[in-house]
Amino acid sequence: FKYSASAQGRLKTPAEFGNIIVRASDGNILKLKDIADIYEGPRMDTPLSYLLEHGKGGQSVVYPISLTTDANALDAVAEIKKVVADAETRFPPDMKLIIASDKTQFVKESLEKVAHTFVEALVLVLLVVYLFLGNLRATLVPMLAVPVSLIGTFAVFQILGFSINTLSLFAMILAIGLVVDDAIVVVEAVEHHIQDTGLSPKEATYRAMKEVSGPVVAIACVLAAVFVPISFMSGSTGQLSMALSALVALSLTPALCAKLLKPQHAVTSAEASKGLVGKIIYRFNVWYNNTLDKYTKGVRRCIAHSKLVMIGLVLICALTAVFFKITPTGYVPEEDQGMLLVSYSLQEGASANRGIQAMARLAEDVAKIDGVKYTIAVNGFDILSMAPKSSAGILPVMMEEYDQRTNTVSNAVRQVYALAAKHPEMNIMAFPEPALPGLSSTGSLSMYIMNLGGYDIAVMDKYAKQFVAKANQRPEIGVAYTTFNTDTPGYKFHVDREKAESLNVPVSSVFTTLQAFLGGSEVNDFNNFGRTWKVVLQAQPQYRDDVKNMRFFFVQSSDGKMVPLDTLVTSEPDMTVPSISRFNGASAFKIAGSPAEGYSTGQAMAALEEVAKEVLPTTYTYEWVDQSRDEREAGNQAYMLYAISLVFVFHVLCALYESWTIPIAVLFS
Repeated sequence: FKYSASAQGRLKTPAEFGNIIVRASDGNILKLKDIADIYEGPRMDTPLSYLLEHGKGGQSVVYPISLTTDANALDAVAEIKKVVADAETRFPPDMKLIIASDKTQFVKESLEKVAHTFVEALVLVLLVVYLFLGNLRATLVPMLAVPVSLIGTFAVFQILGFSINTLSLFAMILAIGLVVDDAIVVVEAVEHHIQDTGLSPKEATYRAMKEVSGPVVAIACVLAAVFVPISFMSGSTGQLSMALSALVALSLTPALCAKLLKPQHAVTSAEASKGLVGKIIYRFNVWYNNTLDKYTKGVRRCIAHSKLVMIGLVLICALTAVFFKITPTGYVPEEDQGMLLVSYSLQEGASANRGIQAMARLAEDVAKIDGVKYTIAVNGFDILSMAPKSSAGILPVMMEEYDQRTNTVSNAVRQVYALAAKHPEMNIMAFPEPALPGLSSTGSLSMYIMNLGGYDIAVMDKYAKQFVAKANQRPEIGVAYTTFNTDTPGYKFHVDREKAESLNVPVSSVFTTLQAFLGGSEVNDFNNFGRTWKVVLQAQPQYRDDVKNMRFFFVQSSDGKMVPLDTLVTSEPDMTVPSISRFNGASAFKIAGSPAEGYSTGQAMAALEEVAKEVLPTTYTYEWVDQSRDEREAGNQAYMLYAISLVFVFHVLCALYESWTIPIAVLFS
């Protein structure tokens, strides 16, 4: 026979760990449970969270879920809800599942608004086209070109991997007006030959297509020359509809004209009085003809005074450059996404107990703000520095549905700041949800200032405070802050290395003992619930609340003697920084904030750059991050792409008109 052999591997239960033999002498056995308390507990006891629904609730466990970049948000969230609903059936009776934040609600609302705008745009285009053409049959031709072009655009979406989102749908709304242009050119030409030359619809279509095929192709080429370079920037999808509109104008539109259009006589004033629609069209045509006559006379005067026109053109170009320079710039405007984030912090070094008590008071006040549905309070994590911190915490706040509240997120942010007067012991900051997923959640301004000279943290702290103070004095900055400070109280330990060597105590053992007793040391693993967990060695809390308790800690010398740790280590109070960030390989501190009301992010970024030149020495430099970096890169890229578009349009017009001067006149127009 063949037998399998097995033995106990990792220990699993506290009882099994308690039976570990520490020492055996003369038949006496000292087990771990005789000298230590062994129990299952959280890896970190600082984080604690509450969930309040309309001000009422209790302790909770928060599970944030992030989707992959290629996930369909609506379908993925629907499946997630099914999974968590199934898990809830196995919860204890006193446990409840609440989906506090669902980002797809904003997506659904946005898509619904876009759909309404889409229909409104189609109706407006229909009315305008009918008003100018005055013929229902002629109006029907360009309107049929719109759905055909859009259906073709959706087909290309699949090929290019585009998704249907708010940006792509808004681009298509803007494209509707341009999509019908080509069809209107064809219809107008066919109508001209039917009414003025007396040709049949079929013959008029042949004659018109010989005349307008070139201009239709030229329009498509000019539009492509503009939008193809811009398509290298994210969010541009309108060029697909326009390219397909030219194809439709050369194929579907002529066929519809030949089938639908019929000869008709001009509407006279007597006939116009027979109906409201006819009266409106007749009066519009009269007004349009009068306006056209005045315009023609104005053009003749401009030609007669061409020098004055050129001077006016130069002034217009100069004013355009001036307004381009002074107009506020921005990346993405803020939107009410039904959520805001509140960050709070107490005095540096405040205990977790103080943080939890302050968190509970702040959460109750935030929950009373009009329109707030859920308030999640999490202590022990500082979102500004993205690091654990007992004196800080975050409060994600979810608002009611859009149709169930009148208060906006931006107004709720101001109300949260107003609570600072009620909680003077706390530093409170509030931020709306970023307009684009993945951008900074703590303000639209973010930059890292790098210490290239290698100065110590005291010098970095001096420049950080000077920078923030100077930035907050600028009118463009609403709030500017930094997570870097050296005000966190602590202790600095000094090891007497000579004394340690004289007592045969390895210096490495001294540091290991300090780490294990005061900070904790991971010594083993154990398996439970199908996962691997850590075994942590640490002194009891009552021996870690006073630095003088080091006299109870012992370290073993090389000859087996136990030496009190306080004979080898001394301590002194010290102020330090809770965490130090590195950026691009250098120690750095982060500056973040938001622009003041009435100013754009572009103006605020320019103000911070000026502050950097005034405050920072040459051994310091800065780099934009998060949304600020995207805005700066997108702005620089846009200028180059716009220039390329102008060059492309100029060459297309040169080929169309076979002239170098006519395109210049077209471009200046």
